[in-house]
Amino acid sequence: MSAAASTPPSIEFRYLVEQAGFTLDIEGRFALQGITGVFGPSGSGKTSLLRCMAGLASPSAAYLKVDRDIWEDSAARVRRAPHHRAIAYVFQEPRLFPHLDVRGNLEYGKRRVEKNARSSIATDQEHIIDLLGLGSLLSRRTNGLSGGEAQRVAIGRALLSAPRLILMDEPLASLDAGRKDELLPFIERLHAELTVPLVYVSHNIDEICQLCDQLLVMQGGTALATGDLQSVLMRTDLPVLGGAEAGAVIMARVVSYDAEYDLSRLEFSGGVLQAPARYAIGSVVRVRVRANDISICDESSGQTSILNRLAAEVIAINQDSSSSVLVHLKTGEDSMLARITRRSAAHLNLHPGALVIAQLKSVSVRRS
Repeated sequence: MSAAASTPPSIEFRYLVEQAGFTLDIEGRFALQGITGVFGPSGSGKTSLLRCMAGLASPSAAYLKVDRDIWEDSAARVRRAPHHRAIAYVFQEPRLFPHLDVRGNLEYGKRRVEKNARSSIATDQEHIIDLLGLGSLLSRRTNGLSGGEAQRVAIGRALLSAPRLILMDEPLASLDAGRKDELLPFIERLHAELTVPLVYVSHNIDEICQLCDQLLVMQGGTALATGDLQSVLMRTDLPVLGGAEAGAVIMARVVSYDAEYDLSRLEFSGGVLQAPARYAIGSVVRVRVRANDISICDESSGQTSILNRLAAEVIAINQDSSSSVLVHLKTGEDSMLARITRRSAAHLNLHPGALVIAQLKSVSVRRS
């Protein structure tokens, strides 16, 4: 097998955009599969990057290669027009057509498909309607939809345009917490059931951890890090990944459920976790553990209200603030972060190679 044939499909990009007070100077590559998160503070260039990919910006220099197809190369004077890029763009606001009902908005997306469009997604309208739970909304006018419902319609319209790539620019940003919780499961279903790759922009690390497989971190118009989600989250040298939301994501399998206490038992490489609520036995779930929710002790004996206690090895200790440190822990094949005080680290005599017990006070579980 040739090297080209064995290389997984990927997206490769380089952009230079110079505007008053801001420069986007970025290059990178990520796998053409799953969900790639683009994370960073406001003003870091996340939306500018998506606009470049969609062909909606005019960069000084540009290069975009999707699998083996070059969509843009300013040096070679190649530039595929936006409507020929087979990209679906979902904005922060749904941008639905108010003169059409839900069905009309969906059919507009399907009408935009060219007869020769190449796509890795099934464009069967009924399947998309079922996937996004739109069946009861088809005859509704768009001005009567909730924010979450309207965004689901916008996503459905995008999917029916037969895209090779979906770009989502903070699709939950304008929704309240309840509407976000309503929409997230539908985006998770897209991830589980469709093969079209998705680039998801957000400044909310919880959304990124719940949805994404890969992560591109941006700041000041440049890429700070890119790679698989778990590895990039452990980059404590990047301030944008620190603070109260620092933490890790691990994948676990549901092995049993205790109905008496409403606890699911989850197995992963480092042992067993117990989490509230029922999940399908045999399913794989994504567990988010914040550094602030892990404490460390040097013995496994003693009574405690904390259910989840894991044997772990200290890999590294990094200064976090004048009073705290971030402790990198290895448990099985997985990594975690614990934020503790410098005094506690000294009291426990923590050092690389030390064997400890990690106590997880709280975990957040999402179906994978």
